[in-house]
Amino acid sequence: MTDETRAVQPLPDIGEVTLSELLTALKTGWQDFRRAPLFGLFFSSVYVVCGLLLSLMGASTFYWTLVLSLGFPLVAPFAAVGLYEVSRRIEEDEPLKWSEVLGVVWRERGRQAPWIGAILVIIFLFWSFFAHMSLALFLGNMTLINISSSWEVFQSPMGAMLIVFEIVTGGIVAFLVYALTVVSLPLLLDKELDFVSAMIISAKTVALNKRTLIIWAMIIAVLLFVAMIPMFLGLLVVLPVLGHATWHIYRRALYFPSS
Repeated sequence: MTDETRAVQPLPDIGEVTLSELLTALKTGWQDFRRAPLFGLFFSSVYVVCGLLLSLMGASTFYWTLVLSLGFPLVAPFAAVGLYEVSRRIEEDEPLKWSEVLGVVWRERGRQAPWIGAILVIIFLFWSFFAHMSLALFLGNMTLINISSSWEVFQSPMGAMLIVFEIVTGGIVAFLVYALTVVSLPLLLDKELDFVSAMIISAKTVALNKRTLIIWAMIIAVLLFVAMIPMFLGLLVVLPVLGHATWHIYRRALYFPSS
């Protein structure tokens, strides 16, 4: 898709996304992955490498394993642009050429998507700071202990409360990111729109389709959690399927008035 074909678009109307459409989107996402597996494996490998690096940096302790596992999905949506472009090309019956797909991803750096990426980085940094603060809040008064070798600290009442607190707050932050990006990133790839409007539209789409899109968020969370267990390797398949499926959910959720 060239810049000339991306004319400025009016704001879209938000439609209803049904449960059956979720299943259809997931099935179509799997079909897109099977049709262009090398693209899916290429883009998902970025997540796997980043996940492994994060785990090597911080997974020497149980606590930071938990923190990074909850924080990892915060940065995941931004790198899905390539998967959206592959699905768009399949949908439009356009050729899947590496130079063109990667060219679209490269050109996104000068459009609106990087602003969402910057916001995600800020949220991730805030989450990391908040995780440090909660550790001090819950365990600061305990006897000095090396949590990298003493997992029993998390079996104490305060340690258990810390884990529950991190899961709840991490889930809230992750859902906020989900609501802001679930359709905004594919929307910014597909149309000329400012990132603030795109995030507002995304949040409104979730609000108007609460039941269905909360279920979709739960599906994403479960599949990502399972995929990260075997050294993040399950992400090689799960992420492309979810990325392609998200494109199809975007196409079902938003309708643009005829010019």
